[in-house]
Amino acid sequence: MTWTIAALYQFARFESPAALQGPLKDLGRAQGIFGTLLLAREGINGTIAGPKAGVAAMIDHIRALPGCAALAPKYSTAAAQPFNRFKVRLKAEIVTMGQPDVDPLAGTGQYVPPADWNELISQPDVVVIDTRNDYEVEIGTFEGAVDPHTASFREFPAWWAANKDRFHNKRVAMFCTGGIRCEKSTNFLRGQGVEDVYHLQGGILKYLEEVPAEQSLWQGECFVFDGRVSVGHGLIEGPHKLCHACRRPLLPEDTQRPEYEAGVSCHRCLHETTPERREGFRERQKQMALARARGEAHLGPQNEGEI
Repeated sequence: MTWTIAALYQFARFESPAALQGPLKDLGRAQGIFGTLLLAREGINGTIAGPKAGVAAMIDHIRALPGCAALAPKYSTAAAQPFNRFKVRLKAEIVTMGQPDVDPLAGTGQYVPPADWNELISQPDVVVIDTRNDYEVEIGTFEGAVDPHTASFREFPAWWAANKDRFHNKRVAMFCTGGIRCEKSTNFLRGQGVEDVYHLQGGILKYLEEVPAEQSLWQGECFVFDGRVSVGHGLIEGPHKLCHACRRPLLPEDTQRPEYEAGVSCHRCLHETTPERREGFRERQKQMALARARGEAHLGPQNEGEI
């Protein structure tokens, strides 16, 4: 079958996220849904996959939640199941920035549709900032975009504080995978006194879906938090695989390097883990192989995170 994938988020005010968790779990299991949904008092975020009708039922359910009627998922498809299981997790934030005063519902940057993005970021008074993590930026970004070299979104406020003078008298255009990180980063910049802040509406995923490759200013692939690992124009699955030890994307040729051992290490993380931890990874790989030989499912590692 072809799996329908929906990447989604909605900032809303949930008085009791825990009360929403059970019904979402039950519906997901009934509809054959896989993936992860994150719930917090500030809203919902996640990526799910399943049969088309099942995903539609889940989206209808989420839109009926308080403040979620405007939910606008980014849809794509995959030939293979991109997740191993379905989880609904309670979190302090649906995308972790660690800034309690940031509230996207109080205002964000100006939304820019994909069709207008090229014109905006080509202006000489506009600086373009990629708000994603370093391993995401490494495999693809917009031409001329600033890479903050952050290992997590939580590091972005400190990076801005150290670099904001570089962007004096500039308009700031920001982008991320699906749009959620920019909801917070643009609200954060407005709170820092930056007035001209823009936000790629629908994120990179919407841009790659709508903007033809021959007109695109995107270079490379876009990292995604599911089993496809990366996608390109038209949201076609890219060439990358995942190192299940460090969660970083790898090209096929990277798996031929001497540092690579499936599920255990790659050239980026071989010296970041202890021999004991690598031995644990090897045992996990062994159990996965045994489960496959018995014809059983093994949950194993997944590529899940904040879109």
